[in-house]
Amino acid sequence: MPYILKDKSKLYYRVIGHGGRALLAFHGYGQNSAYYQPMEKALGNDYTIYAFDLFFHGRSHLHKHDMPLGKAFLRELIEHFLAKQQLERFSLMGFSMGGKFALTLVECMPERIDELFLIAPDGIKTSFWYNIATYPGWLQQLFKRTVVKPELFFGLLRMLDKYNMVHKSMLRFAHYQMDSTSKRLRVYRSWVGFRELNFDIRRIVQLLNRHQVAVTMFLGEYDQIIAPKRVGVFVDALEKGELVVLKTGHSYLLQDVAELLHRKRMAG
Repeated sequence: MPYILKDKSKLYYRVIGHGGRALLAFHGYGQNSAYYQPMEKALGNDYTIYAFDLFFHGRSHLHKHDMPLGKAFLRELIEHFLAKQQLERFSLMGFSMGGKFALTLVECMPERIDELFLIAPDGIKTSFWYNIATYPGWLQQLFKRTVVKPELFFGLLRMLDKYNMVHKSMLRFAHYQMDSTSKRLRVYRSWVGFRELNFDIRRIVQLLNRHQVAVTMFLGEYDQIIAPKRVGVFVDALEKGELVVLKTGHSYLLQDVAELLHRKRMAG
């Protein structure tokens, strides 16, 4: 089976395409590696895509002794994977929460990266809600109780909706990701389990520029989760950075990027 094993944790990946270049891909929250399947038409001739299931998603498992996920542990897993596949260099793609995994590898091994594709990435500017969920102490305990007793959370959403304090798409996203105990548990585990994947973005920019990594950022014009104005400054600071804004929201951005890249390949 295509797993990377370390101690009692395992990281699952699927192989998509058959091209000569390697692309490591990390999906968004609530998804799994299958969400990269549309990239086969777009990139499969040029790249072999290794799409990973993030922990708490799909077939990957992070053992409680490895919680929270540390950058050093993730690096060890990926180095083991690269040795297994005999890959010296590779490119990266990260969508939404998967951006944190891609940025971790930029921080850990920038000299091995050819290209970086970021699709509405998390990790460049942390959200208010993320800070609340991972803050130590009583706030974190309050959020943990929300997993079992979500009435307070949904009451808050109703109040935000009533006074138009949050965009409707954000409310729909929150409702969808919190409408069952198993989903709420995944939210809690993901936010707390990945709380150490934070970055000094100025240092990330320096590393990308020093190693002349080509970066393409894809954003959705109507995205309320990762808004263009929050991450556009990052692209401006890059020597080899390109920003592509699509007329779409957050949820379907990965598929829309795949379609855009497919059309480019057919036209090229």
